[in-house]
Amino acid sequence: MKVVVRLATALRPYAGGAASLDFDLPAPVSVGDVIDALAKAHPGVGRRIRDEAGAIRRHVNLFVGSEKAPGADTLVPEAAELTVLPAVSGG
Repeated sequence: MKVVVRLATALRPYAGGAASLDFDLPAPVSVGDVIDALAKAHPGVGRRIRDEAGAIRRHVNLFVGSEKAPGADTLVPEAAELTVLPAVSGG
C-alpha cells in the first residue's frame, strides 16, 4: 500500500532535503508502521519524531490527510498522506 509522508521544512535536512517521501508498505498500515519505515530510511528524522523510549515526542504533530492522528496505532488508509509537523516556538 502506498503512503506519502510530507515533512516540515525543519525535518527535510535529515531526509536528504526531501519534502515528501513515498513508502510501499503491507496493509493494514498504522502511523507507527509508517514512522518505523521513515526512521529506517532516514534515522535522523526518526530520532526527531521518537524519543529514546520509542514514543512519539510530545511536540511532534502527525496528520493523516487533514485529521490529527491521536496516536501511533491510528490506521492509515490507502494512498493517504501522513504529514509530520514538529512544533515551532520562538520569541
